[in-house]
Amino acid sequence: MGEFTGINSTNSCNSPRLDVLKSGNMNSGIDLQGTFIESLRDLGLPAGTAKAIWMPLPMILMLIGATMGVLVATWLERKISAAAQQRIGPEYQGPFGLLVPVADGLKLVFKEDIVPAKSDPWLFTLGPIIVVIPVFLSFLIVPFGQNIVISNVGMGVFLWIALSSIQPIGLLMAGYASNNKYSLLGGLRAAAQSISYEIPLALAVLAIAMMSNSLDTVDIVNQQSGYGILGWNIWRQPIGFLIFWIAALAECERLPFDLPEAEEEIVAGYQTEYSGMKFGLFYLGSYVNLILSSLLVAILYLGGWDFPIPLNLIAGWLGVSELNPVFQIVTAALGITMTVFKAYLLVFVAILLRWTVPRVRIDQLLNLGWKFLLPVGLVNLLLTAALKLAFPFAFGG
Repeated sequence: MGEFTGINSTNSCNSPRLDVLKSGNMNSGIDLQGTFIESLRDLGLPAGTAKAIWMPLPMILMLIGATMGVLVATWLERKISAAAQQRIGPEYQGPFGLLVPVADGLKLVFKEDIVPAKSDPWLFTLGPIIVVIPVFLSFLIVPFGQNIVISNVGMGVFLWIALSSIQPIGLLMAGYASNNKYSLLGGLRAAAQSISYEIPLALAVLAIAMMSNSLDTVDIVNQQSGYGILGWNIWRQPIGFLIFWIAALAECERLPFDLPEAEEEIVAGYQTEYSGMKFGLFYLGSYVNLILSSLLVAILYLGGWDFPIPLNLIAGWLGVSELNPVFQIVTAALGITMTVFKAYLLVFVAILLRWTVPRVRIDQLLNLGWKFLLPVGLVNLLLTAALKLAFPFAFGG
């Protein structure tokens, strides 16, 4: 943890296709950790001190990047919702209303923190903390480029599923500790919803892992590289993509799946008694989770940092060697841009769904998870296994 790293040879997939990619057109990454440590050593610092200086930097960068991503997402939420309703939206707080998210954050920081008299103060405080921490930790396994990942864990996608299963504990804790019937109903709904959609989500991820011969997010992106947009997993796993996206929206409690905090039914659900920065943590956690889910969809199904046109073709057209350091730096920067662009395209779709699809009832929500997505996810997994055996090259065999 705390290291930007590339592909670990012990975790790489064994498919011949990936070996070709590693030796061919996917050498566009730059070793940020090695470059930074070598620069400090050139200044006369010992290797241990240089590593100690490096270790907190990726984590700080992750926190800053995720927080900035939330500011952008909340601004987009306002502007896209305004366009969907044929109105202007925020305009005067900074250029195009860009300072509105900053004003929101400052308001929540300085707002009075109220703890209900008959609540459990310890659980009431721990609830939002338990909700937020797993979401930020999940960014450890998100790769923005070949060597741009905080921790290249071999079980990356399953680590994310394990961390995401902690979040409903915090929601249930917050609802129970508030000593409010609406809060308790919201917490129970959140727990039921999370359990219902975690299993289809895991089945969709398992199908991707089966195709890629790996649970490592870097390997999964590399397995999609080499053929541009035609090699992305969305074409080989269209059913899995839809299952994953629907389940991810339900895990993020986005409309039409925002039953745990349905304002028309249960005031604000588990958030009813919260104010100030504790409410701000719920607000932050929900948007960070949306960005994280969009990034994972982009990595698992849309090729991650991969370009729609293969890099080796672009290098050939430009007459530039792929080993050229300038070309590697440019492609690494463009790779980060591509990953973020794909993620925010999915954020745009999620926001648009909020204003075009009506909220479902709680029984419809649970029926969709247990009676439809779960059996379809199982069939998709079995179909993937059968096609992998029948067509091993096309399906990562």
